[in-house]
Amino acid sequence: MFSIVCLLLSHTIFVSCDDNASQPKSIFILAGQSNMVGRGGFVNNTLVVPPECHPNPQILRLNPELAWEEAKEALHVGIDPKECGIGPGMIFANSVLQRDPNIGVIGLVPCAVGGTSISQWLPGSELYAKMLSRTQAALSNGGGEIKALLWYQGENDMDNEANANAYKTNLETLLTQVRSDLQLPNLPVIEVALASKGKKGKNLLYGEYFDVVRSAQLEMPNLLPNVKCVDALGFQVNEYDNLHLTAPAEIKLGKMLADAFLC
Repeated sequence: MFSIVCLLLSHTIFVSCDDNASQPKSIFILAGQSNMVGRGGFVNNTLVVPPECHPNPQILRLNPELAWEEAKEALHVGIDPKECGIGPGMIFANSVLQRDPNIGVIGLVPCAVGGTSISQWLPGSELYAKMLSRTQAALSNGGGEIKALLWYQGENDMDNEANANAYKTNLETLLTQVRSDLQLPNLPVIEVALASKGKKGKNLLYGEYFDVVRSAQLEMPNLLPNVKCVDALGFQVNEYDNLHLTAPAEIKLGKMLADAFLC
């Protein structure tokens, strides 16, 4: 069983905080694949940040060097090696702050990586270890409290029958173990049910088992306590791959994630 003790022995953590940045009080983990990272928002190859996603001094992100800094889009730059766009994280944080000013400074811990299957996130994997080490670094710098794990993943598992059929068990294993390793048995989890099955074509992803993965995601709140599922079915996706959410869809998702957290 992968434990935080083993993790800390194998990962030396150096954490600093920008002198101009506050210490976060409420910490949120963002994990999954490309629709958590965000791929939308580009106009003529330039990222255009919507007003709802603009920076706020009360919102920080843990950067790749494990230092707190003022958060801004694209939130996953340096975390996901691919081109990062508008994701749900900033609008989520802005929405939560607007509706609950007493939540204090928010610290976002981006961990998502595009093109990953759930097997790459299971306990013992590199991505799981990095997620835990980044979360532990966030906790050790300022003494904030982890408020929730936001999880959006599954596209890479919907085109393979075995992966899709194993998704429910794998997600339950992942969520149970991360709660155990963080010593937070009731850690709130807000997951997202898939939006679209993609498109058939060369170098494109098409989810023949889309409904199997979605069924597992929608059922998870009935299998584990303190888990909520936000359904993205039918959200606007880009025309090229019919898979990645547009910036307006990511804004809609961020607000729905905030609703789920606050209700």
